[in-house]
Amino acid sequence: MSIPMYLMPATYVDSDAENIIAYARETTHEIASDLEKAIALYYRVRDDFPYTPYVDYTNPDVFKASWTLDKGVGFCISKAAILAACARSLNIPARLGFADVRNHITTERLKKFIGGDIMPWHAYTELFLERKWVKATPAFNLSLCQKFRLKPLEFDGREDSVFHPFTEDGHRHMEYIRDLGRYADVPLDRIMADFKALNPSILISDFLKGDFAKEGAAEAAKKAKD
Repeated sequence: MSIPMYLMPATYVDSDAENIIAYARETTHEIASDLEKAIALYYRVRDDFPYTPYVDYTNPDVFKASWTLDKGVGFCISKAAILAACARSLNIPARLGFADVRNHITTERLKKFIGGDIMPWHAYTELFLERKWVKATPAFNLSLCQKFRLKPLEFDGREDSVFHPFTEDGHRHMEYIRDLGRYADVPLDRIMADFKALNPSILISDFLKGDFAKEGAAEAAKKAKD
């Protein structure tokens, strides 16, 4: 394992970007330990950027940490990139992990666009803390979890933080079905090749018009009535 490569700026995990450096320092300026810095960064990235899958994936910038920070919204890959970039800017080794997941409670509209409930290339961050790699998944912000009736993901810097298999109401939620490995940067060519092959409809303009949080709240309310 080469730790230095997980400290260097990259195209999408652009830890040398001015806004990334400022955001990381502002979040952690009164914190001494790397562990506590990582925890503070995790919660801020989780909740500062509302999650939406409705982004223009044909624009490479949507995968970039600094661009997403400026826009104020993100999806799993870009939010994982922000957390990794912020960590690297503070000299905490960080990398991206990917997996195909089955989301049992995704919205019907999103299912139509992606052709089912399997989400390819779901991303999380891995941080090197206390001499080991720990998974952190900042994708779903707290308010989104409340609307979908999901258990928010907590992070203590010592145990892996990955999606829960069940919702607050006991319904099946997320299932990890294929590990896709760990990377120093977003493997955009591979991701886009799979998106085009498996889910070409997510590359069309109508996909961008959705309100994921609103859809989730409506469907969670319907489930509760049923």
